[in-house]
Amino acid sequence: MPLPPAAERKPLHTRRVTCQGYERADGLWDIEGHITDEKHYAFDNEWRGMIQPGQFLHEMWVRLTVDDTLTVRAVEVSTDNSPFPHCPAILPNFQRLVGLSIASGWTNAVKQRLGRTEGCTHLVELLGPVATTAFQTLAPVLSARRNGGKGGPPPVLNTCHVMASDGPVVKRWFPEHYTGVHDTGPEEPDGA
Repeated sequence: MPLPPAAERKPLHTRRVTCQGYERADGLWDIEGHITDEKHYAFDNEWRGMIQPGQFLHEMWVRLTVDDTLTVRAVEVSTDNSPFPHCPAILPNFQRLVGLSIASGWTNAVKQRLGRTEGCTHLVELLGPVATTAFQTLAPVLSARRNGGKGGPPPVLNTCHVMASDGPVVKRWFPEHYTGVHDTGPEEPDGA
């Protein structure tokens, strides 16, 4: 269901974030993110001149190549549009992500390496949805490969309230990992 109707308004800014996951022929995975910012009015930029509606103020890309453990093996970044000509100078710093694992602590590890003046705010922000896309891309494929899907606990177990190990979805989809109260059916009356 969409949001309820809004008050009368006019659009000023649109940010789009698109992420895609790919399985590579060499056994690795590419996770790509693309971010754009667009104003819905013309404005002057000191370096680029007049930026018209439909032209991107920001347009940036990131590609993380990861292995089956979600460890970053390669990083590629690009800035196609930015408000300052100096923005792309920071792109080599993103190589600091090589060797990191997309796991608990990912956001803090990224900020330690690329926070504040060591990175680009927009590309660092993009790494959040890119990490989620990596998980969404790999988890189902790797889970299905493990013993025909019959391996350890599913990677989504306890990642949100719907996937709580004691909840109804886990009880139905992953009964072997269900930790809630097991319904044994109606009790037999005494003396039966």
